[in-house]
Amino acid sequence: MAKARYYGTGRRKKSIARVYLSPGKGNITINKRDMDDYFGLDTLKVIVRQPLVLTDNLDKFDVMVNVRGGGFTGQAGAIRHGISRALLQADADYRPVLKKAGYLTRDPRMKERKKYGLKAARRAPQFSKR
Repeated sequence: MAKARYYGTGRRKKSIARVYLSPGKGNITINKRDMDDYFGLDTLKVIVRQPLVLTDNLDKFDVMVNVRGGGFTGQAGAIRHGISRALLQADADYRPVLKKAGYLTRDPRMKERKKYGLKAARRAPQFSKR
């Protein structure tokens, strides 16, 4: 019998994460590296584990992630979104719990574009009377 494998795509800012869940011991691999090697900050590791902790699946699934684009914070958010979507494929009963926590909602906030006449999106050049 083939092992069950669940897939979820997560997005946040410019990051896109392709997440695969398979029954296992709870190993999280990101871009063929262990999560502890990939993320330096503990807060990012907590963000990635949140959906698994919430649904009591931390030791039941191995997580394999391919993520690209953006920075570490955006990537962590994208992975969380992807894990949540993959958990829904595994068991649809998790939907109310994940939805209430806000893990299924795609965060729409993006970087604001730079405008002409300004140094950044809203930063104006320094003003001087003379």
